[in-house]
Amino acid sequence: MSRLSSRLACVFAVSAALALGGCSWLGLGDSDKSKDDEPAVYKERPIDQIYADAWKQVRNRDWVNAAKQFDEVERQHPYSVWARRAMLMSAFCSYEGNKYTDAISTADEYISLHPGSKEVAYAFYLKAVSLYEQIVDVERDQSNTEAALVALQDVVQRFPDTEYARDATLKIDLTLDHLAGKEMEVGRYYLFNGDYIGAINRFRVVVQQYQKTSQIAEALERLTEAYYALGIYKEAQTAAAILGANYPGSPWYEDAYNLLKGHNLKPEEDKGSWISKAFSKIL
Repeated sequence: MSRLSSRLACVFAVSAALALGGCSWLGLGDSDKSKDDEPAVYKERPIDQIYADAWKQVRNRDWVNAAKQFDEVERQHPYSVWARRAMLMSAFCSYEGNKYTDAISTADEYISLHPGSKEVAYAFYLKAVSLYEQIVDVERDQSNTEAALVALQDVVQRFPDTEYARDATLKIDLTLDHLAGKEMEVGRYYLFNGDYIGAINRFRVVVQQYQKTSQIAEALERLTEAYYALGIYKEAQTAAAILGANYPGSPWYEDAYNLLKGHNLKPEEDKGSWISKAFSKIL
């Protein structure tokens, strides 16, 4: 994000210098631009002065006050070309200050008001990464993770040939892995507490929805455990067989193999199993 955000800031800095003249701008910044923390009412000022004050705060990495100054451009000069650009810079500064709710809100406003602008791709990206930065550990609610996934996918679909899409694609993979991790966390809890059906349902989600994540090998091993515990040996053998076919050197396969071997069973795929069908669609 820093490379992309710095590039955006530099573009706006140079543009401001050329358009407004008489001001020396430098490109490239922690608290919230929240509505409960509004600054004192600003006096009416020329647009070049407001921009000068805003970029001074950017140089000082005072992101909160920089965002407020850029907001002033829109408030005092709402019909100028710089009002549109100031809105995006306000969102950017809120992001840099870790004020993600404000960044998302301002980015959404920009998208709504200026859907056809050249910079709208960055607004979508800024919203997506602001959601991404709020992803929490797998033991907590994952609503932000799900929202981040949708927003990142939106960037890729809308702007496929941009560097925003390339970065979003990498973040999508990490987000999917995180969501799979949440399912694994709950599934392990059920498994270790003897709720094998509940555990299977969670591991099944991983196999069917998150096959390309790093969680898949463990999910198959856990399915082997859970099905074996229920006496559903064909499914246990199928899970182990598919695990061995796709991750033969994995310690998870070793565990699954030893579990079955210890009870005179061996990994053997049942082509009619939902596990086999799930993998035949993706591999």
